[in-house]
Order: sequence, then C-alpha cells, then structure tokens
Amino acid sequence: MIELFTGILSTAFLAGGVLAFAALGEVLAERVGVINLGLEGLMALGGISAIIMVSLYPDPWAGLIFAMIVGLLFGSIFASGTVLLGANQTLCGLALTILGSGLAAAVGRPFSGQPARATFDSVLIPLLSKMPIFGESFFSQNELLYIIWIVLPISIHWLLFKTRHGLNMRAVGENPAAADAVGIPVTAIRFWYVTVGASLAAAAGGYLTLAFVPSWSDGIVAGRGWIAVALVIFAGYRPYRVALGALLFGIVTALGFVGQARNWPIPPAFLSMLPYLGTMAFMIVPAIIWKRLHRRLAAPAGLGMGYFRDQD
Repeated sequence: MIELFTGILSTAFLAGGVLAFAALGEVLAERVGVINLGLEGLMALGGISAIIMVSLYPDPWAGLIFAMIVGLLFGSIFASGTVLLGANQTLCGLALTILGSGLAAAVGRPFSGQPARATFDSVLIPLLSKMPIFGESFFSQNELLYIIWIVLPISIHWLLFKTRHGLNMRAVGENPAAADAVGIPVTAIRFWYVTVGASLAAAAGGYLTLAFVPSWSDGIVAGRGWIAVALVIFAGYRPYRVALGALLFGIVTALGFVGQARNWPIPPAFLSMLPYLGTMAFMIVPAIIWKRLHRRLAAPAGLGMGYFRDQD
C-alpha cells in the first residue's frame, strides 16, 4: 500500500508540474490585468522547440531555454496586440492557441514519435529522499521539478505580495487608470509580465517533452493549457494555491494512470477523462458549497480590460 501511495504521489508531482509551470506564468499575466487564453498554443510551441533544440544540441537546459525564448517571441506578439494596440484579449488568445498548435504540428511532423535526445535526470536529495512516501516521491525527482514546486511559487508570491513592485503590479490589474494617475507605468508592466508569463507557459511545454513525456507527438499538450487557465481561477490568482491546485490535478491524473496500469474495473476512457472531470469539479463544487469563496476567488477588477491614457 505504501508503494502504491508513493507511486501515485510521484506521478502526481510529475504530471502536476506541467500545469503548475504554465499556471504560474498565467498568474503573472492575469495579475496585471491581461488574460492569455493562448497557453495551449504556447505549450505546443515550447514542446516542439525543446525537442528541436535537443536534437541539435543534446542538453535539456538548452532545450528549455530555447523553448522560453520562443515563448518570449510569441508572448511579445500577443502583448503587442493586446497591450499596445488594445485588441480583444480573448480573441487574441484563441488565435494564439490555434496558431501555436497548428505551427507546432507542422514543424514537429519530422520529429513525431522520436524520443528526446536529452532529458532531465533525477536528482536524489540526501536524507530527504529516504523519507517514506513524500520523500521518496518528491525528493528523488528531476531537478526541474524543484524549481517548479519550490522556487517559482515562493519567488512569485514574494514578488506579488512582499515588494513595492508587486503592489504596483496588482494596482495595474485592479485599476489601471488609478495606477497610471500615480505614475505607475501601466503599459510597460503589462507588456513585460504578459511576455514573461508566455515564456513560462512555453517552458511548461518544454518540460512536458523533456521530462514528463520525453518525446513529441501532435496533440501532446492535450488540453493542459486550458486546465492551467482554469487552475489559476480555482487558485484565486495566488501562486501557492496554484501549486496546491496543480498537485490536486496531478493526483487525479496519477489515479488514471495507476488505474490503467493495475487494470482496475473502470473503462479506460473514463480514467483518461479524470483530469477534465476534475477541472469541472474543482471549479463548480467549491463555489456551490462555500458562498464566501466567490469573494476570495474574485479576479482582478481590471482583468480583460484594455487601457489607454486618453480613455476615461
């Protein structure tokens, strides 16, 4: 039984890491008032970019960095349209998803089914990895997971809630006109964090193809970008809640994998649906049970609204 729990938790950290990586990037964008629905396309672009890079230079960090650079490029295009030109954020996000997914499928056709030439290796943390269940499942994972689960949530939480700059970011997301009136560079802050958030989403795709499923195939993202967007809402736009929520989604995914591996008397199609059913349950059930949760999960007041100085 202990081995079963350890296996489920280990898979949960691996599977949830993809969602946490992308969702933490989305937190940065949405906290400054821009909703990016292009995560699915960004993750696909990041995934194939990482595979292409390691095929030329077999180093997983090179693949991840290249994926992030591609994310920066497409994120800057998205930010130019939504932040600088004031285009509809929802439509631009959907366009980015379609463009990114289609481009990744076309570019990745020669690499379909081929294993990644370099992957992130497991790193055992002395003593901690010997702890039963949690230690064995978490402290014996690949090095990138420690960044995803520990470094990024703590860093982003500190940035948003412990610094003056983070206060400015939240002000931009809540009321950009008021923030602009006191001298906060609204356009620059929005452009920068939308671009950085897109880079983290592309890095999530790189992690997907270099660590979780070390290969490329068309459709490999499989809706994880949309789950990451839902996860941000479920977590109330707070980084540490995003990490906890990603772990919950990871556990649901792990149960599906374990059920198929152990031949549980449950239809495989239903087990494959578990992450998406979990997305619906985690969004609907808490809001019904706990009415006060609506206030705690409230989005930034300026989310989805463009801003220009000459507007009221």
